[in-house]
Amino acid sequence: MGDHPADLLIGALSRRSGVHIETIRYYERIGLMPAPPRSHGGHRVYDRDHLKRLSFIHRSRRLGFSIQEIRDLLGLVEGDYTCGDVKTVVLDHLEDIRAKIADLKKLESTLLEFADLCDGGEAVACPIINQLFDV
Repeated sequence: MGDHPADLLIGALSRRSGVHIETIRYYERIGLMPAPPRSHGGHRVYDRDHLKRLSFIHRSRRLGFSIQEIRDLLGLVEGDYTCGDVKTVVLDHLEDIRAKIADLKKLESTLLEFADLCDGGEAVACPIINQLFDV
């Protein structure tokens, strides 16, 4: 392990952040996480900045932000940004979420209509299957 008391190996980083080891490696491969230095034994050694960034990514993913949206947010953080810039990204994401909610409500309505067609009996011909085959 590294010389700094805050140094973490990937397993400890995973436990502290709640992010699976393979996901951490994936984020490194796609450039969301910077590659950490390696110990003399070749182990990745992460510091507090890695943990902070990984926590940001993890929280953003849990809020439904795409990888590209997270890249955009991190790009803002790494450059000059205003609160208005961040708000724009968040409001764009909120618009996408609302569209998905509307689509899910339509899907729910359609599935309820299908379920209402069926009495749940022992008939071989199922009206739900017939609806799914309907062209």
